[in-house]
This record gives sequence, structure tokens and C-alpha cells, in this order.
Amino acid sequence: MAAETFMTEAAPRGGDLVRRHRLSTRIWHWANAAILLILLMSGLMIFNAHPRLYWGQYGANPDPAWLEITAVEGEGITRIGGLSVTTTGVLGRWRDAGGQVRNRAFPGWATLPSSYNLALARRWHLTFAWALSLGLLIYAVLSLVNGHLRRDLLPRREELSRRHVWRDIRAHATLNFPKGRAALRYNILQKGSYLLVIFGLIPAMVLTGLTMSPAVDAAWPWLLDLFGGRQSARSIHFIAAVLLVAFVIVHLVMVLLAGPFNEIRSMITGRFRLPKETR
Repeated sequence: MAAETFMTEAAPRGGDLVRRHRLSTRIWHWANAAILLILLMSGLMIFNAHPRLYWGQYGANPDPAWLEITAVEGEGITRIGGLSVTTTGVLGRWRDAGGQVRNRAFPGWATLPSSYNLALARRWHLTFAWALSLGLLIYAVLSLVNGHLRRDLLPRREELSRRHVWRDIRAHATLNFPKGRAALRYNILQKGSYLLVIFGLIPAMVLTGLTMSPAVDAAWPWLLDLFGGRQSARSIHFIAAVLLVAFVIVHLVMVLLAGPFNEIRSMITGRFRLPKETR
């Protein structure tokens, strides 16, 4: 096979190897993948200490919870509002690696640490929460300086029209991915989801996490007013985490469907092979 040519021309075509992702984007992407995994797993262990969620200022076992994962009469039960689902073996009641039955919300394989240890889980969670916050700040500054935000993420006016949005939805639903030079640009669905994650979900995670700290509440009591109380902040924190997990799952599925080798290579080396146009 002929050696690959790294294309730098102004108008690349399908089949060319081009530069796609800046170094700052690639570093932030992989660092966030590891950080969010650790935060998720340690957060699930923290949730296991009190597997109930409430709205408002207060929440304890006698209070009505909108979400509860528990064990009742030998069965794992997950309650969301008035809906109860038996989740034995997955949530609420499950067997550990040694075959012993555990009555805890999330199983050991999904938590960090895998055995119950609230203090250690909090250390993991708080340490990597700071790493997430610092990474977001650095990425935001670099995106402003190098033009990534303006050039790649902010939608153009014509992209916000109903016709354009519907066309992109239909193309995604039929797996009709862009070809040639068009593959270098984010479509409106990608832009919207990335902006939601970067400037919506992650900041919400950071701020609600701070709201759950009594020391921060004493210094910044406006956070409690902003989120409607510490228990509401805890619920929003959990919901934002679920939405981030959903985003990652959809992201991975789209990578697999679009061509995992080419997509992953572009996020490691920055080089991307443009899909050839159909004739």
C-alpha cells in the first residue's frame, strides 16, 4: 500500500488524511474520559450510603423520596415516583464476586472502591472533582484563545433553522454520515450536545457538588437559593450524572457506526481520513 500523505491543502477531498482535532481538544477529551469514570464510580459509592433522593432543603428516611433503590423482603426494588420495579441482581440486592448477597443500591463492580467505604469514595470524588473543574476552566480559556469555540462549536444562524435541524436528525437516524470535507465540521446535533455538556451539564455538576458542602454553603449561601436547597442540589447532581452517562453511550455508539478506527485515531493523533464521496 502507498504511504499515507498528510494533507494540508485548503480544500481537502474524500480519501485525504487531514488534521481534525487540536492537541488541547484531544488531551481534554481523554483526561475527561478517565476523570468522569472515576467520578461516576466514586459517586455511586457515595450514593450507596443513602440511596434516596429528595427535593427541597431536607431529606431523611421518613421523608418521601422521588428516587429510592433498596431491598424489600429479599428483593431489590427501584422506586421512581410512584413506579416500583424489581431490580434484584442488578440494583438493591445482588451477589458480590464471592457469592455473598449484598443489600446495597449499586453493585461493587460499578463503584469505587468496590467494597463499601464512604470515606475513601469521598476522597476519590473530591480529588477528581477539582481535576474536572480545572480542566474545564483551562479548556474554556484555550477554546476562546484559539477560536475553537467560535469556529467549531457555536452554531451559525442558518444551522438553527427548522429545516436544517430536521435534515441533520434525518441523516443521523438513517446513518447517512457526512462525506468528504463536510466530515470535518460538527453538525448542529453535535454542536448542541457538546455545548450542553461543556457549558451546561459539567458546570451544573460542579456547582451542585459545591452546594452539598456545608463549608461552601456558609461562604456562598446563594448556591442553596439557586438550586432550591441541598437535597434538590443532590438530585440535580444525580440527574446531570445520568445525562452525562447517556451522552457517553450515544457518543460511543455513533463512533462505532461511523468507523471506530478512523474516529479514535483522529482523537489520538489528530489525523482523520475523510470518507470518500459517493458517486
